[in-house]
Amino acid sequence: MECTVSWTGAAGTRSGMGFVAETGSGHVLAMDGAPDAAQPALGGQNLAPRPMETLLAGTGGCTAYDVVLILRRGRHDVRGCSVKLSAERASTDPKVFTRIHMHFTVTGKGIPATAVERAIALSHEKYCSASIMLGKTAEIVTSFDLIEA
Repeated sequence: MECTVSWTGAAGTRSGMGFVAETGSGHVLAMDGAPDAAQPALGGQNLAPRPMETLLAGTGGCTAYDVVLILRRGRHDVRGCSVKLSAERASTDPKVFTRIHMHFTVTGKGIPATAVERAIALSHEKYCSASIMLGKTAEIVTSFDLIEA
């Protein structure tokens, strides 16, 4: 797996904190820093997600992918899946994630709650590389709602 991240600067001025990631699969992802009122040239312009937000979003995508795949392989009629992630970070550098709550909402027809619970557990214990990695520094807590479609 490869990825190239390049500093873009602010509209060609080479100030600001914008970056573009080009992934090995041929996709592009923009990232930016938070504005810094005290030193505008050192802050971002709030034009894209922060790098840590993209890390959190990628983790959500990784685990949601697993949950849908596990449920579908179990021949369950999954019609929707979303996960809302709320994270807390350390107050000092490095400001790693210290706690992440993942709340899944799974929609489907006739899916037993035990199947959803098992899919989430398998993702976090065996398959989701991102959440397993983040679990080294953060307490990961999960919950879910199951909606009958």
